[in-house]
Amino acid sequence: MIRCLAVDDEAPALAILADYIGQVPFLALVGATTNPVEALTWVQQGRADLVFLDIQMPKLTGLQFLKLNGNKCKVILTTAYPEYALEGYENDVVDYLLKPISFERFLKAAQKALALLPGTPPEPVAPPAAAMAPVVTSPPGHMFVKGETKNKYLRISYPDILYIEGLSNYVSIQLPTQRVVTYQTLKELAETLPQPPFLRVHKSFIVSLDKIRMVDGNTIYIGEKLIPVSETYREQLYRLIREA
Repeated sequence: MIRCLAVDDEAPALAILADYIGQVPFLALVGATTNPVEALTWVQQGRADLVFLDIQMPKLTGLQFLKLNGNKCKVILTTAYPEYALEGYENDVVDYLLKPISFERFLKAAQKALALLPGTPPEPVAPPAAAMAPVVTSPPGHMFVKGETKNKYLRISYPDILYIEGLSNYVSIQLPTQRVVTYQTLKELAETLPQPPFLRVHKSFIVSLDKIRMVDGNTIYIGEKLIPVSETYREQLYRLIREA
C-alpha cells in the first residue's frame, strides 16, 4: 500500500484528489492539507511515500517544496499551468497532471508511482478471470466553492444546481432556495463540471439540462428564469435535447 499525501491550496481540488486516491486499491490517503509547510513536515517525518503536489501555492510553491524534499518521497505534480512541466521533470517527479484531472489520467500516474516505489510490484496482481467484475468509477457528486471569508468553503451538490451565471471574475450559482456567489470565472468552472448534465449555452450562462422546463428558439426556461442561447452553443444544445 502506498501512503499518499495530497497538497493543494484549493479545497475543491483537494477534495477531488482525496476522492481519486480512495478509488485506487493500492493507494491510501494519510493526509490532505492546504498548507505546504505542514505537508513538508509530514514528509520529513517519513509519513508519506507519495505526494500529490500543487505548484502554485502561497508560502511555499510546489517547486520550492521539491527542492526541500530531498528525495524523501516520490512526487506527482498537479497544476493548471503546463509551462512548469519541464522544470518538474528536471526535479525527478513521477508525473505531471494538468488540471482539470480526469480519473483515467490520475490512475495512469498512480501506476507509474507503483512501479517506481521500492517494495511494490511493477504491476498490480490481477484476480482470476472468473472473479473479475467490471469496475465503475464516477466523479464526485458535488463541488466546493469559496465562501465570503478566508478559508470558508461551501459544498454544493450537482443535482441542486439550476443554472450558473458568469459575473466577470465571479459566478452566481442558482440553487432552489438560494444563490451562491463565488470568486471564480465561468470558464474555470465549466472545465470542472460534469458534462452532461451541465452545458454552457452562452458566454454568461451554464445550465443543468435536468432543470430545463422548456426551450423555445434561442431561449431556455428554467423555472421562471429566461436564459439566452448563443449561436455558438445552439447546435450542441439541440443535439443533446434530441438524444435525451
